[in-house]
Amino acid sequence: MPLPVIFETLDLPASDGAADSYFARPDDGRAHPGLLLFMDAYGLRPVLRDIVETIAAQGFTVLAPNIFYRSGRAPLLPLPAPDNMNGHAEFFAAIGPARHALTGEKALQDAKSYLDWLSASEFVTSGALAVSGYCMGGRLALRTAGTFGDRVTVAASFHGGRLAEAEDPTSPHHAAEHVSAELFIAHADHDASMPPDKIGLLERALDDAGTKYTSVVYRNARHGFTMRDTPAYDEAAYQRHLRDLFALLERARWT
Repeated sequence: MPLPVIFETLDLPASDGAADSYFARPDDGRAHPGLLLFMDAYGLRPVLRDIVETIAAQGFTVLAPNIFYRSGRAPLLPLPAPDNMNGHAEFFAAIGPARHALTGEKALQDAKSYLDWLSASEFVTSGALAVSGYCMGGRLALRTAGTFGDRVTVAASFHGGRLAEAEDPTSPHHAAEHVSAELFIAHADHDASMPPDKIGLLERALDDAGTKYTSVVYRNARHGFTMRDTPAYDEAAYQRHLRDLFALLERARWT
């Protein structure tokens, strides 16, 4: 039975200013396991709020920061209609400067700030935290797990892109040996950013490092399948991702 949830927006101290953020927790006044959720490139918006509240209703305290805060508060740009393909292409071209402003180094500095804030919250149980993310947020979730070791107990990536780029020193697969968390990685079978050869490279790196992980391909799904305000949304894949995420969270080793 889902729990009643308290949702609020807040400004969170980060490495270069204040990150406007979504924050949700069960409405019982108690501490719950903490989850840091990294957004996709479309940013904080009603769809992300729904996901944050859905996760919180299962007994978690969830923080979703605007990782583009250096470029402005969310939403940075108006979101096109789901069926406006040209509008979505124009959106991604326009959001480019915000993505480039978030360098790999700055993203991890921010991630530390977010983890620190969650760990200090009275509404978060002690011990390691969970991390999850979508699209570019999935990549950042894996990088966070590979950077902060046992501070992260589980990490999930859903339709994350560029997870195994051999020539990119910031590619998550290069940090596999530093991952303490159990990983769950869900790919879409129609995703040019993670073709089969890249999935294989990622899995070999995780195998070589002895990382505990699950890597699955959602069939008949496109990059972005969890986001109902985009052309890629798939209801069956969205529901499957929730089941997979909750199963992972239940396996977490919280103290």
